[in-house]
Amino acid sequence: MTSQSDTTAPEAPPQPLAFDAPLPHRKVIRSWLLPLAQRNTWKAFSLLILDYVVLLALLAGVVLFESVWLMLLCGLAAGFVIGRLFVVGHDGCHQSLTEHRRLNKWLGRIAFLPSMTAYSLWDVGHNVVHHGFTNLKGVDFVWAPLTQEEYAALSPAGKLLQRIYRSGWGPGLYYMIEIWWKKMMFPSKSQMGNTNRAIFTWDCLLVTGFAVIWIAALVGAALYTDQSIWLLLLLGFVVPMFFWFNMMGFVIYGHHTHVKVSWHNDRATWQRAQPFVSTTVHLTFPVQIGAMLHHIMEHTAHHVDMSIPLYKLKAAQAKLEELLPQRIVVQPFSWRWYFDTARACKLYDFSRNCWTDFQGRMTSPPRAAMPA
Repeated sequence: MTSQSDTTAPEAPPQPLAFDAPLPHRKVIRSWLLPLAQRNTWKAFSLLILDYVVLLALLAGVVLFESVWLMLLCGLAAGFVIGRLFVVGHDGCHQSLTEHRRLNKWLGRIAFLPSMTAYSLWDVGHNVVHHGFTNLKGVDFVWAPLTQEEYAALSPAGKLLQRIYRSGWGPGLYYMIEIWWKKMMFPSKSQMGNTNRAIFTWDCLLVTGFAVIWIAALVGAALYTDQSIWLLLLLGFVVPMFFWFNMMGFVIYGHHTHVKVSWHNDRATWQRAQPFVSTTVHLTFPVQIGAMLHHIMEHTAHHVDMSIPLYKLKAAQAKLEELLPQRIVVQPFSWRWYFDTARACKLYDFSRNCWTDFQGRMTSPPRAAMPA
């Protein structure tokens, strides 16, 4: 006799959604990506070890090379590898690096050390606030645009800083001041709420201690090799951190800033807009630059399902773009596009639902409000 389970037809694979069809619930979309959420502990270890070996080799190059230009090149490359390590730590913080929760926490902390990122503070600011309320003004603080009224109320120094941040040349300064310094290094209660939790302090002390050891090692290397202490500190610490801050500011700007991406100041409207799909940008690059960034630019898939590990994001993003045609903002990167975006996306007008310049002139098409 044939059992009922033997006669049950296999579930049909999902089909691409018509552009005018309602967007399915997030749980449905996540179910499409479920086969890609499997994590591999050994792969996580290999990624972490590889990036740390490369970072240490580049810092050794700063010390051992005689050419200042080669030393500078090693320092810049070290900043890039710090970014790669950060992405590994970012996965650990999302519990998407391995199957083991405690292991993820410690691997995440270890990967975060060179970027001086306090794990527990990043967990709150990124996982809870940013992912929980992406592009909701007043909650999400990552590249949140000011309104014309908010900008007008700033001091002259505040206006100048906003102009630098939004010029296209200031993403590193923005990240260093507005996110890292204010929210990730012993932040005040006004910046991150309840900052009295001991774990926040211990994580800040941990990354500070790592930085002290890093600096001390460079000073020791300078004395041992009879080199300029200030030159080694500049090329072996300041330059890598400068590159990292600019890299991070640029990446998170590209993730959520685009003339086709909306911000919201009303929670009900924001929820109807399905923000996990509509507020992210997939920036594409030539010559495998995305792979060199551990696929963090496949960002829509990451916001749909944070449990997908970095080594599965490329496949997950492709699946989303196959099943949700024309719903996802896919942007081939070019410097022309980047600076055009920087010129257009200065402030946000929530009444017209559009980007404006600093004078309040509309720079993107107004988008209709979501139906109730």
